[in-house]
Formats: sequence, C-alpha cells, structure tokens
Amino acid sequence: MTTPKQFLVQAAARNNAEWCAAMSRSHGLAGESGDEAWTSRVRTPPYYPDAVTLVSGADPAALVARIDTTAPGASVKDSFADLDLTDAGFQVLFEAQWIHRPAGAPGIAPGLAWDVAGDPDTLRAWALAWDDGAGNADLFRPRLLADAETFVLAGRSADGEVTAGAVATRSDRVVGISNVFSLDGGPDVAWPVVLGAVHWLFPTLPVVGYEHGDDLAVAVRHGFEPVGPLRIWLHG
Repeated sequence: MTTPKQFLVQAAARNNAEWCAAMSRSHGLAGESGDEAWTSRVRTPPYYPDAVTLVSGADPAALVARIDTTAPGASVKDSFADLDLTDAGFQVLFEAQWIHRPAGAPGIAPGLAWDVAGDPDTLRAWALAWDDGAGNADLFRPRLLADAETFVLAGRSADGEVTAGAVATRSDRVVGISNVFSLDGGPDVAWPVVLGAVHWLFPTLPVVGYEHGDDLAVAVRHGFEPVGPLRIWLHG
C-alpha cells in the first residue's frame, strides 16, 4: 500500500523531472518521459541529471540504456534511493531528502520585495546573483522564459538589485522549488522571500523540493518536512 509520504515523493520526483526537462529544452535538448523515468539521450546541462526516476523499482539496465554514458559526467537522480548502478560504472555523488511543506502562508514575513523574471535582462541579473562569480550564469538561457510552468523568483534589495531567489516549477499537484540562494544571509534569508512568492502565486499548492546537509536543516526551520531519500549517481 502506498503511504502518504510515498505519494509526496512521487509527486516531487515527477515535478523535478519536469524542471529538468524544461532546463534541457532551454538548451535545445529534448528528453523522453517514460513510465519509469524521464531521460535524455544527449548529455544534459551541467548540474542537471540525464535521468530522473519516477517510480520505485525502476529497471537499472533499461534506465542506463536510455542515457549517454560515453560523455563525461553522466548522472542519474535515483528518486527513491533504491537503485544499485555500481555495475554500470556509477558511484553515489551525494544523498539528500525530498522535502514537503503544506500549502499556506509562510511563517516569517519576507525581508525583500520580489518579482518573477519576465525578460532576458532580469533573468541575466538573477543568474549572475545565483552564480555569485562561479562562472555558471550562462546555464540560465532566455528560452527558459518561454516555459509556462517555470517561474524564476527574484528577491530584490531596497536599491532594486537581485540578491536572493529560486526557481519554482508548477505541476498539477505541487510546486517544486530549486536553486534557492541569497547573497546576504544564505537560505535563511531566501526561504521567507521564496515562500511568500509561492504563496502569492500558488496559494493552494503544497511546496516540494530536495535538500541535504545544512540546507536541509534550514528548510526544516522554515516549515518543511523530510519525506523520503534520494541519491545522485555519477558515472565514472
């Protein structure tokens, strides 16, 4: 029997796969969504998996056959932490927890104004703030703005600069949050802004995502509950 937490993990995994698909499309890559997993036969953008499992007990051999393991850096998001991909040349990069927060107003008033990036210049300003000098701002391309279910949330300081934010991905049952950041104060500053924006935009939808380490502890402080483990497998 499927438990409520398992339903939440399934919804979170599917939502995350939809976000990975949107990011891939913004780079001109078309993935495939099957019964067991979303996959891409071409290497996906950096930091994004080549496969996301959608159900527990996915067939490892069939999954690996649908991605390119010849190019460096192939990865799999094992959404239920129940695969063993070592025989296919993968190793565990890290483990994390899916998180869930019921629909409802945030517990802490946001300290920053926010808006949704709606033009390339705003998206670029958001990407540069998210990247904070690491050299990966080009990951977020203008084509992402055409995706109707993707919302780039930008928290702004008093002088109008983007200093915090996240990406929200809307699906039929949940809204998923990824890429949470704040240049001043870290996720403890970012989460009130993000949750305030999500409540305004999607007041009836639960919020999901995944975190690990210190970032997981911060999410719990802001009303999230861990609902199930996942693993990221890296080839080679």
